[in-house]
Amino acid sequence: MKKTAVVTAGTAGIGLETALGLAAAGFAVTVVGRNADRGARAVDRINATSPAHPARFLPADLASLDEVRALAHRIAGDHAASGEPLTVLVNNVGAMFADRRDLGGVEASFVVNHLSPYLLTELLLPTLTAGAPSRIVNVTSGAVGVAKRVFDGVEPPGGYYGFHWYGRAKLANLAYTLDLAARLDGTGVSVFAADPGGAATDMTNGTLTDPKIVSPALRLLWPLVRRRFERSTSGPASVAARPSIVAATDGALTGRTGIVIGAQARPVAPFRAATDPRVAEAVRRLGEQHAPLAAA
Repeated sequence: MKKTAVVTAGTAGIGLETALGLAAAGFAVTVVGRNADRGARAVDRINATSPAHPARFLPADLASLDEVRALAHRIAGDHAASGEPLTVLVNNVGAMFADRRDLGGVEASFVVNHLSPYLLTELLLPTLTAGAPSRIVNVTSGAVGVAKRVFDGVEPPGGYYGFHWYGRAKLANLAYTLDLAARLDGTGVSVFAADPGGAATDMTNGTLTDPKIVSPALRLLWPLVRRRFERSTSGPASVAARPSIVAATDGALTGRTGIVIGAQARPVAPFRAATDPRVAEAVRRLGEQHAPLAAA
């Protein structure tokens, strides 16, 4: 049976390296991204490796929940028409913003880092279940450690600090990932989180130089913290992609679920706050409220 995989934000950086790894493992890979030229280059690079199945590109702006819905409809329709299973979904999309932005009236970091992958996953669950055994891989981040752990709304009160807001959105997604794993246990759909650790990417290059992305309490120490972070993010994206590739392909994970694959491409304990059922319940409510499965 043909194995298929979808990688969001798969046209460059960690996403492209993940797509290359999945293609090398025998998957027919679909990469998703905003830019058609980058998409074409990504497909050319994957196909230049002579994979078992040619890659393809699907355009979608994953910051738009309407486009996420259209993407899910397209993917589900394609698999229904071909009869091929959807074997792996890698939600690699992520973004950090130096200044507060709105996307459809919702804070942008929460949209891109949680609501978008949440919505795509939920809409594709029937397709993934029909294709079981299948896997969902959500890319997380060590930034969850600096997150506010209050989820009464998509955005906590107070000033906007991009690094903390990014970590909070990633924490929401990690809590969702572990909650989803429990919900799908026994269905044949396994759910994993993958922490890429540090890598120099378009997201980190330049963004971390702005001290406004952290709270005043951390700002005086930020030059030191940033230098340490940048040293740890100097590795290649190909190394940072390994946790996602392992989560998607490792036979030792067959039948297992709810596991975080750490930066060394081995299972690690999840961040404790993400295992709190109160956090999971609050995050679930926010998803249902701000990213309903049917468009309004």
